[in-house]
Amino acid sequence: MDLPKIQALYGLKCNPFLPEVPIDALLIPPRVESFCFRLESLVLDGGFAMITGDPGMGKSVVLRILSDRLSKIRDLNVGVITRPQSSMADFYREIGAIFGQSWTGSNRWGSFRTLRERWHSHIESTLFRPVLLIDEAQEIPSTVLNELRLLASTSFDSRSILTIVLSGDHRLSERFTGPDLLPLGSRIKTRYRAETATREELCAAIERRLMVCGNSTLMTDGLIQTVADHSAGNYRLLMQTCEEILAYGSSRDVKQLDEKLFLELYQQQQPRPRRGAATRRT
Repeated sequence: MDLPKIQALYGLKCNPFLPEVPIDALLIPPRVESFCFRLESLVLDGGFAMITGDPGMGKSVVLRILSDRLSKIRDLNVGVITRPQSSMADFYREIGAIFGQSWTGSNRWGSFRTLRERWHSHIESTLFRPVLLIDEAQEIPSTVLNELRLLASTSFDSRSILTIVLSGDHRLSERFTGPDLLPLGSRIKTRYRAETATREELCAAIERRLMVCGNSTLMTDGLIQTVADHSAGNYRLLMQTCEEILAYGSSRDVKQLDEKLFLELYQQQQPRPRRGAATRRT
């Protein structure tokens, strides 16, 4: 999509329907607010938290909001694992880089000890447990998950020295029912399940983005409600549909997006019947 054109045509500061919208353009429902509050308390005690849900239900958005909130806590060290499918050696390389260490990964005991010493020092100086955020956590090998469990606890499992937030689809929670990961599953203190959004939440999410991105009247109320009704409670589908309508409207130089545009776009996307199919007889 031609961003300069939509900025000029609609007075937008950015495209409101892309995943990388500014953090303040994201709607924070009460359940997300409550989860973030619990996590802000968890950093004093450490331990595991988990975000689960079907694709498109807003798990990554919750992580973005949580990361932003935690990063504003003075002296709190927050890291993000970007390659959850890594082997044990690569996992140690990445977590070492996150917390300011450098090693080859071949000396696992030395890496293990150095990380724990660093976290102990951080806790003594700040009282906060360092935080590790992991998206797509269903891809993490079981051996790495168990290594995280051992890394994060001391004093015969009576003290946590790290706060770990795992986010993934339904496969993540299912993995914790098996014998290999049951010990970790029993240690998850705080959980958030991203569920099907209500019509009101979907409409509020659009309205929030439009307001922050510079044009609260870009879409008519009727179109907002129509798109919400056709999104099956899925935030990703909602924003993808809005993105298509925005592109279609800008190509036609329409000043405001309405239900008529949605119907035109929907009709164009319907498959056309093959010639002669209606008259064919058996």
